[in-house]
Amino acid sequence: MAIAILVVAAIVLVGLITLAAASIKIVSEYQRVVLFRLGRAVGARGPGLTMINPVTDRISWVDLREKFLEIPHQTAITKDNAAIAIDFIIFYKVLDPLTSVLSVQDFKGAAINIASTTLRSVVGDMSLDDVLSKREDMNSSLRIKLDDVTERWGVKVSNVEVREIKPPPAVLEAMTRQMSAERSRRAVITESEGQKQASVTVAEGQKQSAILEAEGDRQSAELRAQGFAAALQRILEVAHDVDSTTMTLQYLETLKQIGSSPSTKFVIPVELTSLLAGVLNGSAHNGVVVPEAKRL
Repeated sequence: MAIAILVVAAIVLVGLITLAAASIKIVSEYQRVVLFRLGRAVGARGPGLTMINPVTDRISWVDLREKFLEIPHQTAITKDNAAIAIDFIIFYKVLDPLTSVLSVQDFKGAAINIASTTLRSVVGDMSLDDVLSKREDMNSSLRIKLDDVTERWGVKVSNVEVREIKPPPAVLEAMTRQMSAERSRRAVITESEGQKQASVTVAEGQKQSAILEAEGDRQSAELRAQGFAAALQRILEVAHDVDSTTMTLQYLETLKQIGSSPSTKFVIPVELTSLLAGVLNGSAHNGVVVPEAKRL
């Protein structure tokens, strides 16, 4: 009898321990539990120690940390009828644990489907060039439209990032040719700019050389003129001190140089002109009028 009582007591003790373990829940800071009592949502609990009735209560765990969802390649048609494949990533975070549990059954599946339809809607309003060049605008449009849908689920879409865009092969080939042509154009422009700068540099050097040469010629002419002026000044100073004998010798030397020329010359000595001047002056004093000789 005593053994039976011990067995029953042990079973009751184990049951109480199990019941206590099932009744006590420790909720982390980044988690919440949505409590259902007899099938009715009571509310969210946590963080910290939470007590439940394991017989009548059921809980659903919700993670509040930001998560990401990879959307595989989706085919979409642009505004100019180009078929492209795009894959992107959605970053989301649960803001309302109760609504996220009650409003949607499978958030990931619903998010993938709504992301696919939203992507086709956004890409359909853009041309291929805009899709390739305005990725930030496309990310922003996707985020806004997805957030409008997921807001009623208690989920906030924080960011959308397009990871890869695959244009059709013909478009890729055309882009490759365009890139090659653009590089060739840039090379030609760079070469022409270099030649232009080289020509400008050479012309500037020639200009500076001409300026320096002209400046040198001007200074040389000034120095020669200063030398001639100094020589003339010296000759003038010396001429004041020259006597008649020196002038006569210089006069004879000049006659010698003139006589060395082969042309015919008539030389009238200074003494003869002085004599004629004296005769003319004497006749004038005696009342004889002598007509004035014309100078040749």
